[in-house]
Amino acid sequence: MPAQDRVPSPPRRLSHRLARRVLTAIAVTAGLVGTASPQPAFAAANPYERGPAPTAAGVAAVTGPFATASLSVPRGNGFGGGVIYYPTDRSQGTFGGIAISPGLNGTWPGIAWLGPRLAGQGFIVFGIETNNLNDNPTSRGTQLLAALDYLAQRSTVRDRLDPGRLAVAGHSMGGGGALDAALRRPSLKAAIGNAPYLPSNNLSATRVPTLIYAMQNDTLVPPSQLVNLYNSVPATTERAYAEITGAGHNYIGQPSTTLARTMIPWLKIFVDDDTRYSQFLCPLADSSGIRQYRSSCPLVPAA
Repeated sequence: MPAQDRVPSPPRRLSHRLARRVLTAIAVTAGLVGTASPQPAFAAANPYERGPAPTAAGVAAVTGPFATASLSVPRGNGFGGGVIYYPTDRSQGTFGGIAISPGLNGTWPGIAWLGPRLAGQGFIVFGIETNNLNDNPTSRGTQLLAALDYLAQRSTVRDRLDPGRLAVAGHSMGGGGALDAALRRPSLKAAIGNAPYLPSNNLSATRVPTLIYAMQNDTLVPPSQLVNLYNSVPATTERAYAEITGAGHNYIGQPSTTLARTMIPWLKIFVDDDTRYSQFLCPLADSSGIRQYRSSCPLVPAA
């Protein structure tokens, strides 16, 4: 069975998280909400919610509720170019954004399935190329931040983007780059490292909600190393760890519903403040394909 850990609430968010738990408990007792997916009784309408009420089938679907388009970005602006994927719907306002980096010797086409998969769920996705194929995690972190700045300030889709709701992700060296970027820009809403290589193996200073994926058969960045990385995330920061059963280091190179149905809720919760998606991660709703899972449930977005 997947394991879950619960960590103390941070002092700076204590009243928000405690109030949510207490009022949710009251609501459940009164029969106001279901126990499978509790929502805070005091929750007001969330202006960042995008798309219909989530379902397990919808989160796992190859095509999300939003039609998407894409555009290419040339090399320059501090990174090696890339592709932006975005929802074409203008009726729901702006969308949160995420920049994603490939790993060592990798290019965006190797993990490009993530672009339309995430954009279709209501995000603007920037899959970047790096300046050099062997750029280290620090360099990739710098390039991810430059890509987010470009996306928000100079891209042709900047009017579709909410610049206050941004995230980073990446694979291997790119995953380490995403975690490095989060350390340097704590205003980010979420970070996702897929088999991330971070030389320091230390996230004790991170303040950004962090999801770490490990691959069971990964000999380059083994799960034991990533468990230690996960454990270094402070108790004041939301976190999750998922180990993919039977997977190797480059598992992300193929379309994966196992990754999508956990990554999408993480981004929805922390980029969109959409706690409707907590039902998929707290507790883990579908453990198929996941050997081990830990998290700091109830995974509350910052007040």
